Amino acid sequence: MRKITLDIETTSAGPGRVDPLSMDLAVIAIHDSETNAYTTYTQEELPGLWGILERADLLIGYNSDHFDIPLLNRYYAGDLLKMRSLDLLAEIRESLGRRIKLDSVAQATLGTKKSGTGLEAVEWWQNGEYERVKKYCVDDVRITKEIYDYALKNGYVKYMDFKQKKKIPLDTEHWERQGEGNEMNHTLPF
Repeated sequence: MRKITLDIETTSAGPGRVDPLSMDLAVIAIHDSETNAYTTYTQEELPGLWGILERADLLIGYNSDHFDIPLLNRYYAGDLLKMRSLDLLAEIRESLGRRIKLDSVAQATLGTKKSGTGLEAVEWWQNGEYERVKKYCVDDVRITKEIYDYALKNGYVKYMDFKQKKKIPLDTEHWERQGEGNEMNHTLPF
């Protein structure tokens, strides 16, 4: 099974509720399970990403079904929303009944912190610190991938709740089941 773990950073941030359809992509970072490589793509480099995504069996992210995939879909000629995806935040929310920040899950589950915030990444991008944004985005993908792997192995993740670690049970049985979703993605219009 070819899994692509992904994360997106944007060129600006809007006030209040974030609408991915009103934002512009700065960079996307991915981990490709087939090559075990982390790579980044700016808007201009997106044509090099499409073939990788089209051959993927599963897209993995954190808040990806609500944010990353719809935003990326604006740049794609096909429909990424038809591809099989797993949003870790949605899985956590389904089990716990509320949303938990990636940093909280990373600290409790992996013992690591994020290397920044999305708002900082926007500021770095606007200041021309493009490599710093790419590194931050790759760090988030690494954390997301490690959380996915941990949950798949253990059936739960942890989060910090008032300085106390708590478990969130996750039903991971269906995550890598073959035959669910697109085995081959035909999303481009012909």
